[in-house]
Amino acid sequence: MLRSMFSGVSGLRNHQVKMDVIGNNIANVNTVGYKMSRTTFQEMYSQTLRSASAATGTAGGTNPQQVGLGVSTAAIDVVHEGGAMQSTDRALDFAISGDGFFVVQQGDSRYYTRAGNLYLDDDGFLVTANGLFVQGVSLLLDADVPAGVRGTMKIMTQAALDAVSETTLAASGNTNTYLGRILIPEGKFTSFAVDKRGLITGIDSNDNLVPIGQILTATFVNPPGLTRLGSNLYEKSNNSGTPQIHRPSAGGAGELISGSLEMSNVDLSREFTDMIITQRGFQANSRVITVSDTLLEELINLKR
Repeated sequence: MLRSMFSGVSGLRNHQVKMDVIGNNIANVNTVGYKMSRTTFQEMYSQTLRSASAATGTAGGTNPQQVGLGVSTAAIDVVHEGGAMQSTDRALDFAISGDGFFVVQQGDSRYYTRAGNLYLDDDGFLVTANGLFVQGVSLLLDADVPAGVRGTMKIMTQAALDAVSETTLAASGNTNTYLGRILIPEGKFTSFAVDKRGLITGIDSNDNLVPIGQILTATFVNPPGLTRLGSNLYEKSNNSGTPQIHRPSAGGAGELISGSLEMSNVDLSREFTDMIITQRGFQANSRVITVSDTLLEELINLKR
């Protein structure tokens, strides 16, 4: 069988994969915090027809003769460059201006997300749109925390938290030392605000400023190494590196921008250009298969 036919088949299959990635990017053009993916190709192994030879006293050296056997997908990686900020004027909408991720938890599983559309559940805990608990430090007094949920929270004083160095905080990524649920008790505060460093401050009935909690963020040495899980969530992988925990605006995590959301970083002009290139590549590989079939037909017709 002709090698060109199998090369064409590999081209079809891998261009289809690239089109699948492009289609998913376009589908998520308006998804909050979405990071686009890209596909890169690499050649498959080559069949060596003649090896290279060294020069001799009477003749020069010769190059190898090799026939390539198609293409394969080298990588489908996530591009973690920042998306545009969209103002919403909603108190619990947040965008991260740097490389950080919100840390969220469901049961014993910890995840990471760039989607900052947060909410309060019926108990007053800060959660994501899917009900995962946003992680950080509670600065409430023990008396303000229901006894049944104290075990899920890391309760500290403002002074104690300020005394924690960034180095110590960053190294706590694989522990629960500083990560727990954040509670904003219903009826205790007339209003609350979150600053660029993730500090949540409430105003009580006497117009006193009271620290409520501290949102913490995580960074990774290799963000593209994170495993995408869907629902705007990522999970640590063997190649992402250990999560480094930071206060927002420290350690490259980036500031929190309240009242804004980070939009998808998909560039439609680039995606449509890639779509045209991918379509032409698919068509060209289809033509290789049809021409190879014609050559095989000619071989078969030799017997007639």
